[in-house]
This record gives sequence, C-alpha cells and structure tokens, in this order.
Amino acid sequence: MDESYDVVVVGGGPAGLAGALCLARARRTVLVVDAGNPRNDPAEHVHDYLGRDGDAPGALLADGRAEVAGYGADIVDGTVVSARVDDDDAVDGRFVLALGDGRSVRARRVLITTGLTDELPDVPGLARRWGHDVVHCPYCHGWEWRDLPLAVLGTGPTAVQQAQLFRQWSDDVTFVQHTAPDPDDEEREQLAALGVACVVGEVSEVQVTEDRITGLRLVSGGVVPCRAVVVVPRFTVRSGLIDSLGLGTAQEEEKGHVVGSYVPSAPTGGTDVPGLYVAGNVTDLHAQVLAAAAAGLKTGTAINTDLLAEDLGRALAVHRGS
Repeated sequence: MDESYDVVVVGGGPAGLAGALCLARARRTVLVVDAGNPRNDPAEHVHDYLGRDGDAPGALLADGRAEVAGYGADIVDGTVVSARVDDDDAVDGRFVLALGDGRSVRARRVLITTGLTDELPDVPGLARRWGHDVVHCPYCHGWEWRDLPLAVLGTGPTAVQQAQLFRQWSDDVTFVQHTAPDPDDEEREQLAALGVACVVGEVSEVQVTEDRITGLRLVSGGVVPCRAVVVVPRFTVRSGLIDSLGLGTAQEEEKGHVVGSYVPSAPTGGTDVPGLYVAGNVTDLHAQVLAAAAAGLKTGTAINTDLLAEDLGRALAVHRGS
C-alpha cells in the first residue's frame, strides 16, 4: 500500500476539481485521478459559466488543476482500475483503490465524478461533427447558431421540445422525424404555431461540404438543408467503478422514453455506500458545467463534515480514555 488519503476524487472535470479544491483548502489530504477524457472535449467553448463564458474547456480544466495543486492536492493522470471496501479497523481508510500505474491507495472517503457518455444516434457522419455543428443543448449552443437554418433529428419524444426550444434562436427550424414517434395533434399544432417545419422520413447520412454541415440526406433521397443538426443523445453514466463498489444505477425517463442512466444520491452527494459520494453528471444528467462545479463544491463540504464527525469521534474516545 503506497499512500493513504482523506479523500480520493475519481474524475478531474469541473465537479471533481471543485470538490478537490474545497477539500484541499480544508486541509484534507486529497488525490485526484483523472483519465483525461472530458465529456465536452469536442466542444470549442464553454458557455453559461459566469466569468468564464467562451473559454476553451481545456483552459478551464488546466486552471482548475493549477488551483487544486496549489493547495497541496495530488493530481494523477490515469485511471482507477478497481476499488473495494475494506472494513479493517486497524487501517485508516476503508476504501482501497488500484490505479492504472500499478499503485494502490487507501481513502477514508471517495468522490466519484466520472461523468457520462453521450450516445449519439447511429447516423453516418453525425459523430464526427459532434460538438461542432452537431449539438444538443440550446443554452450551450443556441446563441452560436442563431438565425441559421437548423434541423432537429428526432429519435425520441423529447425531440419535439428541442425543436420548440431552438426556435427561440432561429426562425428556420425543421423537425426531421427520423425514428421518433409520430407527434400527436397537439404537438403538430404547437410546431405549426411556431413556424417549425416537419419532415417525415428517416435520415441516411449527414451531408458535409467543405468541412461544414449543409443538410440531412433522407433515405428517400431528398435533402433537408441546414447548417447545424440538433440531437438528443442518450446520457449513459460511466459506471464501471461504481458497479465494483456495489452501487447501482437507475434509469431516467421522459415521456416514457429512457433518456439515460445515473447514480441515485442524496442532495449532498451521499450514496447508499457509506463514505462513497458522487457529484456532477454521474448523478445529474442535465447539469451544465457551472452546475457540475457547484455540485462538486457542495459535496466537498459534505465530505469534510462527514470526516469531521469521524475525527471528533476519535478525539472523544482518546479524551475519555485519558
């Protein structure tokens, strides 16, 4: 066993770094293990982050790492390949984590902020444009695509709402049904009232000309012109480590359609496994970057309070025995 920490944070995105910053400033010993594959890596900019709007995602994380390291936390580029609970009272740290570099570390508490994976519709040409001119969040990307022709690719019942939302940024929005269920009469009336065109038919590929999207080609042979494509991915939690610690995931549904999976948690990030916490997209599928960072801070304070209670119990035992 190489080292022991008060807290090991698995995942070095906004939630993990915010939690680590809080705990390091509280003079806890902290290790951050980061695999280096942030969800928003394909995106060019971060938006709706007060004071950092428009920054590159990598710049935000680099600054966060520097701040965390400045308070004495250790940061490792790598992975946690396995984790287990060890209730041996003779050692300090009930979690044992095996790192990808061959080391093993102990932790009194573990914070998992490994986020989620965006599972995109299986349409040729779509994935390689993800984060550029294939987008999903109107609040993250709507401004950048304002007043341009947009196509919403329907894959589930929530796509109609996406079309309604993106209509706020452009008066040229087309709902392409693809594999989504038929809009009901009320939805059709709503789209018509907003001036959103509806196209029935499956998409065969994304049409790209000179490194920019120019349309969606239909199986029927027609093309829906557009400059950007809106999709609704399935949000799947990265659950390997979570499963190994005996913590389950749950499915989130909207309108009877599964939109993703997440780890159930208390408002403070606590889980059913004592000492194991989660924050960010791993437990909140819809948290944007700023919200994920705020959740990491909130969970960091909860972890410190939890550790304080344990420290106090030990101090009282010594005091009463003296």
